[in-house]
Amino acid sequence: MDRRFVALGSAMAFLGIALGAFGTHVLKDRISTSGIEIWKTGVQYHLIHAIGLVLVGILAGNLPAKSIKTVGWLMFSGIVIFSGSLYALAVTDVKILGAITPLGGLCFLASWATLVASATKSSDH
Repeated sequence: MDRRFVALGSAMAFLGIALGAFGTHVLKDRISTSGIEIWKTGVQYHLIHAIGLVLVGILAGNLPAKSIKTVGWLMFSGIVIFSGSLYALAVTDVKILGAITPLGGLCFLASWATLVASATKSSDH
């Protein structure tokens, strides 16, 4: 087990829940309906990948350490870039922020692809 990713994922889950509540209770009357939908998308991907980080930490002893670190940091980067850009877009309505979001999505995709590749390789680590 890699406690660092379990802790990071748990902290990200805590933050994702807090941001979800913030959006529901504070932002709902302050930003547009489309802004709320953007915020919800950020929270959804944030929480999914927070759980992914916890799972990466739990899987760490069973997969190559280098791959696990890559997967974990890609997931974390995806949360920061993808969800972070959506949170900023939702509250500012600065459309150029939407151009950053796909970079976070690529981080998410790369993390899962790396996990697939690592899990399907031989059990040598």
